[in-house]
Amino acid sequence: MSFALIQKVNDQQKKPAVVDVRSGDTVRVHQRIKEGNKERVQVFEGVVIRTDNKQSHTSRITVRKIASGVGVEKSFLLHSPLVEKVEIVRRAKVRRNFLSFLRGRSGKSARLKAVAFDREAVNTLPAAQEDAKKA
Repeated sequence: MSFALIQKVNDQQKKPAVVDVRSGDTVRVHQRIKEGNKERVQVFEGVVIRTDNKQSHTSRITVRKIASGVGVEKSFLLHSPLVEKVEIVRRAKVRRNFLSFLRGRSGKSARLKAVAFDREAVNTLPAAQEDAKKA
């Protein structure tokens, strides 16, 4: 198997456009969940503590939130068909990609320094922007 063939198959698995998510962002991930014969969308909101393989079809984010006093971490494949939408709620200034130090902190010590950003511009996918320009 040639590398070009593998690359072609991988590119077919990718979504056309994904929101640019960084470590330190507070995101709302809309995930499709199937329970029995019913399907629903579950929203998971938390801080992105890790991003992996940004340009790959296996790009992944790890999101952490505190639920009922217990830390919950979930990993999401950004190009998965089960992930419907990722929207950025808040952006923070961080110096690392993996924010493991947040695991040991709670309350005020777990706060991150917020950065002003244009929420609409960030959450609009590049493919949607091109369609708006053509219309």
